[in-house]
Amino acid sequence: MNDTVTTPKTRTKTKVERPKLHKVILINDDYTPREFVTMVLKAEFRMTEDQAYKVMITAHKLGACVVAVFTRDVAETKATRATDAGRAKGYPLLFTTEPEE
Repeated sequence: MNDTVTTPKTRTKTKVERPKLHKVILINDDYTPREFVTMVLKAEFRMTEDQAYKVMITAHKLGACVVAVFTRDVAETKATRATDAGRAKGYPLLFTTEPEE
């Protein structure tokens, strides 16, 4: 007799999920010129003049405004680069990130 034992092959199905998204938030301050904030929004987030102005005014009125939503790495990189652009000119411009719910 044949003493070979065969076992069925099991397949594991990997569950693929979308990466968690993070919001980039512009924090208002009373020292950074509006024109500079608009310029940074256009340069770093590829906004039009009108879009950048609306985001800047919303942050001015409410204290903060969501600029865009990206994956975590992209959001942190853009927020850091935008904040650094302000710091390079001596402004307290601040962009932060937080997870989207």
